[in-house]
Order: sequence, then structure tokens, then C-alpha cells
Amino acid sequence: MRVTNDQELINTVSHVEDRIETQPRIGFILGSGLGIFADEVENPVVISTTELPDYPVSTVPGHAGRLVSGTIDGVPVLVVQGRVHYYEGYPIAKVAYPVRLLAALGCEAMVVTNASGGMGDHLEPGDLMLITDHINLMGVNPLVGQRWGFDTFPDMSRAYDPTLRGVVKDVAERESITLKEGVLGAWSGPTYETAAEVQLLKMIGVHAACMSTVPEVIAAARLRLPVVGVSCITNYATGISTTPLTHHEVTETAGRVADSFKRLLHQSTVAMSTVLPLSRFKMNE
Repeated sequence: MRVTNDQELINTVSHVEDRIETQPRIGFILGSGLGIFADEVENPVVISTTELPDYPVSTVPGHAGRLVSGTIDGVPVLVVQGRVHYYEGYPIAKVAYPVRLLAALGCEAMVVTNASGGMGDHLEPGDLMLITDHINLMGVNPLVGQRWGFDTFPDMSRAYDPTLRGVVKDVAERESITLKEGVLGAWSGPTYETAAEVQLLKMIGVHAACMSTVPEVIAAARLRLPVVGVSCITNYATGISTTPLTHHEVTETAGRVADSFKRLLHQSTVAMSTVLPLSRFKMNE
């Protein structure tokens, strides 16, 4: 366990450590309809987040609200099967709580995934997009008023670790999985963007939009926890799509790309384990 003086987090960590058999090296946070990746975990220990003291409970369809501990080809992992969102009514700092848990349990890297609406000209529903950077359009930051972590003003120039991104790109090429790249924009939700908002996002360089992920990546930066992110493009954004958007469409498209998504993350887990820990990750500093 990494050093922390947060009693709530200590309570949650203690509960998890009492249940799991191995310290995880890589943590995953899975987005809408993408929880199926947890099926890849061998010898799983499943913990409902409703059992964890002080842990926020997911209320959104497609987010199971479970922690799954085990291994993937011998690599110890912990999968957060269903995140929580700002639009669910949680304080933005609480949205980052799962990230703090992964770091406190000793994870050396974190993989974030999400379902996103595509607006980049090179993207279409069913694509997987490696996140190169993000723009925070939520109007809030999970670090405001918080004292945990290493850096008061964390550097965001390498928010999505170049080494880990390179590993995932190499895996995609080797496995013949089409993997596109782009900038993620995070909107607070729960409404989808208007057509005018989508045009604005395109103008400022956003390729795909979601209602999550960015607060988690910001928290990871303060914790010096290397991150790599993959978006599943589940729909065209408003104004590009000719039909109204629904959450059912999001989860349905995520299900169609499940095999490629699982294979990409499975093989990337093994490949990432060979380059960890990265130099900027310092235990117990």
C-alpha cells in the first residue's frame, strides 16, 4: 500500500486488501458497455463496491459497480468494472476516488476506457481510439480543495504516458487491430452535446467526447500514476448523427467491438508489464 493519511481511503484499502490475493500492478477503469473486459481476469475475486466503506456506488446502466482482482497471463490486475460520474451527483473529488484506491493498492499504471461520441473526420462508430490528450470541458477539476497526492500543480504534458501509448500501438499493429488516435473532450453530462456545441468542440481540436475519464486522469497525474486511455467510438456526435442519441446505442456498439477491445487490452496488459515501473512512478515518496 502506498503511503496515505486519508482515513477514508485507508478504510477502503484495508477492506480490499483483506479480500484480494495479489497486489495489482495494473489497474483498469472500464466505461459504458465495456465491463466485459473483466471476463479476461483469471482466478477472479469479485467485490461489489456496495460493500466498500466510503466508496462511491455507480448508478448508471452498463456500469456493474464491481472490483475484479486477479491476473491476466500472470500479470496481477485490478479492474474497476463500472466507474462513477460527476453527473450522478457526486462531488468531483469523489469521482477520482477509484484512482486513489488503485494507486494506494500499489498499481504501477492505469488504463482508462470509455464510450465516446465521435466527431473527428477520421472516426466512425465501432472504432477504437487511443487517447493522445484531452480538453477538460466539465467546468470542474477534481484537485480543487484537495491535499492528497504529490504535486500541488501537477504537470499535464504527459497525462497519457508516451511509453504506454507506444506499447498499445505496437500491440494493435501486431494483432491487426485498427487503432486510431485522437484528443478526448470531457463534458459534464448527463445531456449529450448540441449540434452547435459539437461544432465548437471540433473547432478547438476535440475528436471524441465523453462524460468521464478526464477527472480520473487528472487525479492520476497528481499521484504520478502513468495512464493510457482507449475510447470506443460508439456513435456519431449530435449534428453528425442523423438520429437522436440514446444510451442503448452506446452500449450496443460497445458490445459489437467487444472482441477486438478485449484482445487489445489483454495483450497490452502483458506488454505493459514488461516496461513497468516507469521512471516517474515513485513508490512511497
